[in-house]
Amino acid sequence: MAAMTVREVLYMYNVARRAYERFLSVCGSPEQAQNTVALLVWLDQGTISAIHHLPAMVPDAIAVVAEEANAVLECLRHQEPALPPIPLISALCMQGGVCIEPGFFAFHQDLVVRGVTHFLDGAGKFVFDDRLHVLLRRSETGLIVNPPELMAPYTSQPVSVPEDCRSMFITFSKGNALHREEIFEYFRKKWGDCVVRVLMEKTKGGHMPMYGRIIFKTEAILKLVLNGERLVKISIGQREVWLRKYVPRPTNAAA
Repeated sequence: MAAMTVREVLYMYNVARRAYERFLSVCGSPEQAQNTVALLVWLDQGTISAIHHLPAMVPDAIAVVAEEANAVLECLRHQEPALPPIPLISALCMQGGVCIEPGFFAFHQDLVVRGVTHFLDGAGKFVFDDRLHVLLRRSETGLIVNPPELMAPYTSQPVSVPEDCRSMFITFSKGNALHREEIFEYFRKKWGDCVVRVLMEKTKGGHMPMYGRIIFKTEAILKLVLNGERLVKISIGQREVWLRKYVPRPTNAAA
């Protein structure tokens, strides 16, 4: 059996792409729009087909779905997720005969995270690639014929990216630092086997570290945790910590 091409994957997820463009038009955040689509794609199993209704929905309804989906993803990063009501997503799922309540996402959060990150790391890399869709439109109108990028075999394996691109900077309040094992365990319990290692500030004289760095296995986990925000606050063991994307310090080229 011949391997699927990138073109075939784009056609397969045509509805997801259209939904992404609708979400992007109302929320303006590519990360939140992508996470929302990935969540709905994961839900789109069996008789559930909520995402197929989105391209025809009015902008106000699209905005509500985006708000509900992102509220679900944001709540999942807390120790005890108190998920908000999701009446519109529930109604869309009910059209397939399946009742989805907010507690479903809290109970199955490990499955949710695995499913969403699998899509973001796999097909989502192509579905959300604007350049590939420009090529697809040009090939459909005959401006170009069988561009190599579209005819390439598709692989669902995550694209390897440098550690800096999948790292998160974590800071602590004075006197409330965490041990690396606590950070590792928190993310392992909440998001599965997603952390490569945790680095902590090196201190002297018995001082507690004020910051650290979390290196994830894939970039999708980082995007899912931040969910389009520059800075987020969570609690680990009753201690508040702040998370943001790691930005390496520029090196001085002059030796």
